[in-house]
Amino acid sequence: MSPIAVTLVVLLLAIVAFVWNAVPVGLVAIGVALALYVTGINSFDQTIAGFGDPVIIFIAALFVVGEGLDATGVTTWAGQQLTRRAGTKRSRIVVLVSVLVAVLTALISVNGAVAALVPMVVVLALKIKQAPSQLLMPLAFAAHAGSLLLLSGTPVNVLISELAVEAAGRPIGYFEFGLVGIPLVVGTILILVVLGPRLLPTREVEHAARDLSTQAAVFAEQYSLDDTVARLSRTTGLTEVIVTPRSEFIGDTVFPGMTTESGDLVVVAVQRRGEDLGRTVLSAGDVLLLQGTWDALSQHTEVDRNVVVIDHPDQVRRQAVPLSGRAKAAIGVLTGMVLLLAVGVVPPAIAALVAAAAMVLLRVVTVTQAHRSISWTTLILVAGMIPLSTAIQSSGAADLIANGIVDVLGEASPYLLLLGISLVTVILGQLISNMATALILAPIAVAVAAETGISPVPLLMAVAVSAAASFLTPVATPANTMVYGPGGYRFADYWKLGLPLVVLFIAVATLVVPIFWPF
Repeated sequence: MSPIAVTLVVLLLAIVAFVWNAVPVGLVAIGVALALYVTGINSFDQTIAGFGDPVIIFIAALFVVGEGLDATGVTTWAGQQLTRRAGTKRSRIVVLVSVLVAVLTALISVNGAVAALVPMVVVLALKIKQAPSQLLMPLAFAAHAGSLLLLSGTPVNVLISELAVEAAGRPIGYFEFGLVGIPLVVGTILILVVLGPRLLPTREVEHAARDLSTQAAVFAEQYSLDDTVARLSRTTGLTEVIVTPRSEFIGDTVFPGMTTESGDLVVVAVQRRGEDLGRTVLSAGDVLLLQGTWDALSQHTEVDRNVVVIDHPDQVRRQAVPLSGRAKAAIGVLTGMVLLLAVGVVPPAIAALVAAAAMVLLRVVTVTQAHRSISWTTLILVAGMIPLSTAIQSSGAADLIANGIVDVLGEASPYLLLLGISLVTVILGQLISNMATALILAPIAVAVAAETGISPVPLLMAVAVSAAASFLTPVATPANTMVYGPGGYRFADYWKLGLPLVVLFIAVATLVVPIFWPF
């Protein structure tokens, strides 16, 4: 088989594996890289180049910066301010929710922003007597639009900016993405406000996300504790656990004030069938209120099969603890990173690394939190798919596909080429991750530009815009999946509201992009 044929077969198998979803996406990506090496398409250096690419460093550092904002309560505080000021009018709430999640997404990524705000939005929906399904899908969809406000909004932006350097000799600037991001956010909000009530289902859910923002008061009332005892701080927390039927703790004697065997936790209260107990011998079903550092609470409740945690300590901390003393430091670090990225005095990866290191050095996050914040699946996916992107270019597959696109669409109108690239990107993006989609389509876009003699930058930007238009299925992006359960959605609910948004994104990619990045 020719190198082009081998590359296209690997590409096809990768798409099938992503759609099949039976194999972890990270493993698929590694398999792709290894397959290209074994078949001789890529050299050893090309196979492992993805793991040393500056894009990987930049993305990993952004995860740590985002964790700093989340860990200090900045994102939770922003959500709580929204809840207090939103009022009861649906249109106003949708606008405020959309603007908030778009801004947060631009700074800390789609998934981080949506995950931080889902509980707040559910509570807000219940307070105004609206079904969560009326607000949660707009939350996720507005986040996708917000991902194009800044370079840091999504790893796809970082990839496109880097490819623009290789293909056109200049990156896409940190704020430059906002030239299409702002119209997309405005257009998305208009569609959500006008069409949302008609196209979104009104469906109650059995298990809505819990509001844990007042958990300290709940503990104080439930266990008759003094407010000082039930206080939650940035360092110390409380969590409830239930003794399981086959727990090794059954028969142990416990009492309020005792320290656990590990020495990390203190038993604050013990209850049996709602009744407070003093010194007692544990039985199955007893509830223990434990106090300790948040790290210790998470460590001992995550892996201990002797107890079942009622509300995960990390969820309680993120919702119930107000802005910590480190919040100003986190905001300061973020501001510094944005300035470095905007001025361009250092490469983006360096600016993000400096910010991530500052988050740890200023004790905004611990080293453990920094490690946990990094989505290794995302990094492996990107690193493993970069060799495929390389192979598509080096084998001639990109030129072959580009020639096919040009033959079908012709060279008369570059707008038709933009439309074609955008449509293919949108369709593929509903089936596999938008990052994988961008890695596949970007080299093809560059080849189309070379074939037709136009600038590659508008075609690359069209890929970035269209890759964000993942609205038609709940599995298109993790953010779509996050709101699926809490919103009580069904698979077919997404395309109804998603289709008008897809049209908007394709229109922006085809008509607006060339205004700012001429052919």
